[in-house]
Parts: sequence; C-alpha cells; structure tokens
Amino acid sequence: MRTAISKNESIKGTAKGETNSTHGLRDLFEVGLKDIYWAEKVLTKTLPRMMKNASSPELVNSLKNQLNETQEHVARLEKIFETTGVAATAKKCEAMGGILKETNSLIKQTNHGVVRDAGIIAADQKVKHYEIATYGTLHAYAKILGENKVANLLAMSLDEEKKTDAALSEMAMSQINRQAHKATAITNT
Repeated sequence: MRTAISKNESIKGTAKGETNSTHGLRDLFEVGLKDIYWAEKVLTKTLPRMMKNASSPELVNSLKNQLNETQEHVARLEKIFETTGVAATAKKCEAMGGILKETNSLIKQTNHGVVRDAGIIAADQKVKHYEIATYGTLHAYAKILGENKVANLLAMSLDEEKKTDAALSEMAMSQINRQAHKATAITNT
C-alpha cells in the first residue's frame, strides 16, 4: 500500500478540464493563502451583519474591533502575496462558507437578544478556530519554505486570532452565556 505522493503526482483531483494540481508544499501554501484571503474578505462583509444582530454592547464592540483587525489581515495577506510573487486571488473557502451559512441560519432562528448573542459568539469562535488552524498551518509552511518575513506576518495574524478567541471565551463565560441561560429559564417557567 502506497501512502507517499511523489513530486509529480497530484493530491487533488481535476474536474471539468482543470489542470491545477497541487504537487508540493509550496502549492499547498499558495492554495492556503488564497483560501484564507477569500475567508477574510468575506468576513469584512459578514461581521457588520453580525454586529447589526447582536444586542450586547460588549459583543458589538468586539465585532467592530474584529472588523478592523480583519481589514488589517486582508492588507497583510496582500503584502504576503506581493512578497511571495503569488497572485492575490481569492479561492472560495468551502469550510468558511459552511461556517458562515450556519451563522446566518442561527441568526434567522433566534430572536434578537442575549440568546442570539450567545449563538453569535459560538459562531464567531468557530470562525476564529478555523482562522487559527489556517494561520498556524500557513505559518509552519512559510518557515519550512524559508519565507521568514512571511512567517512573521502570518504569526501576527495568528496571535491576533488567538487573543480574540480568548476574549470571546471570557465574554461568553463571564456574562453572555449566564444571561442567555437566565433568559431561557424565565421563558420556560
């Protein structure tokens, strides 16, 4: 049973005449950059919708800060594309698309208020966890590929995502989830 893929073999299939195949770590790195670029650009449109649907001033403020941070991530990714000579093109990220579709459903299925806020935090943390995984992987790839300047830029985004995730956890555990539980207990009595 063969498990290794040689340099000349593709690790992803082709469809409808595609000739794009991934042959090595550099290709995985470039695909990952385009993937997270799409995700960050879509988030610049999604975060304002999340803000509009949040009721907690602290959550709204966090989402506003995340929007600014996300815009910085887009600019940082564009700098990475320029540094590496890779075309700054976005490739639809199916994983992020699924998370955002789920977020939209959650917003539609909940009433404006603290229970929706708890759901928005949970959805936002799913986004953060995806971003942490992606930036962490890209950072590791960049280091292996000798792209030290790029690795430093990716580490900055990774660190910001981790801090935001920790702040969301603190917000959820210290107040929003408790308030959502109380609101649910009151409506169920």
